[in-house]
Amino acid sequence: MGMLAELTYRCPLRCAYCSNPLSHGPHTDELTLAQWCRVLDDARSLGVLQVHLSGGEPLLRADLPAIVAHAHGLGLYTSLITGGQALTRARLATLAAAGLDHIQISVQDAEALHADAIAGRPAHRRKLAAAALVKESGLPLTLNAVLHRANIEHTGALIELALRLRADRLELANAQYYGSALLNRPALLPTREQLDAVEPVVKDAQERHADRMKIVYVVADHLDGAPKPCMHGWGRRQFTVAPDGDVLPCPAAAQIPGLGVQNAKDTPLADIWFRSEAFNRFRGTDWMGEPCRSCPRKEVDHGGCRCQAFQLTGDAAATDPVCPLSPHHALVTDIVRAAATRPAPAADQVGRRYGRA
Repeated sequence: MGMLAELTYRCPLRCAYCSNPLSHGPHTDELTLAQWCRVLDDARSLGVLQVHLSGGEPLLRADLPAIVAHAHGLGLYTSLITGGQALTRARLATLAAAGLDHIQISVQDAEALHADAIAGRPAHRRKLAAAALVKESGLPLTLNAVLHRANIEHTGALIELALRLRADRLELANAQYYGSALLNRPALLPTREQLDAVEPVVKDAQERHADRMKIVYVVADHLDGAPKPCMHGWGRRQFTVAPDGDVLPCPAAAQIPGLGVQNAKDTPLADIWFRSEAFNRFRGTDWMGEPCRSCPRKEVDHGGCRCQAFQLTGDAAATDPVCPLSPHHALVTDIVRAAATRPAPAADQVGRRYGRA
């Protein structure tokens, strides 16, 4: 089991594809260090083995080393997911001494001009410097690049950048449309032609560089023809703790009304995991209607994404409209068709016109 610990939604970057909530107001009451330590204790007792420390930007928490040290003391594998802006040599040494196991750094594009425009500030060079510090420290390094219409044609250059930085792992993840990314989907959704061009580039790199770097490619499900598996099954392997302590089956689940979300400040994680309405609502397959109930893929894609189904149809129990069998599939084909008729925005247009307020 894995836990995504969203330590804060504060972030110095303004990426147009950010999937965090558009309004951070309800989550400004962040858990204290003592509360996070209690959550980690509960998580370990529940059977969690991996904790992903994320945000926002987790490095904005001054108590991050103490959180890492507590997780390490429990025997948890800790991964820091960061934009790298505040990752100095001294800060990295403190985190490594606390027991941090792995660092993932995001990059917006392969070249500074485009990357900085997408990030909404001059951040690229500091990201590269942070990546170099991680390799110098001996910690494993993952680079993550969110692919979208303005940068997907630079995928080959992103792979070369990751090789130059000696990354151990590269995630090439097509944008997932929640938060700002949903708002900006018309500018972000790639075309079928772009995807068809990039997939052989990724496959070739995966084969040629298998001995140097693992390359993970996350498809664009709007154009893939098959819904993405919902967290490998709702309430099966993963859960998220938001900055204020709300416990969610997935990072985007808070948008589903009436879900019955409970908070780790008031309720032990085991009670939430096993007994809460939120985690049992879409667990298993009994909740499914047709065509999911009789579909042979129901244990593979789990009916698709519950949050995406809600966003597109207003019903979180509906078959994900990405699926061709969904009665609402035309919603997705219309989105894809409309995106194909628009000219692709330049990277600086994505940053200026579609970035978060």
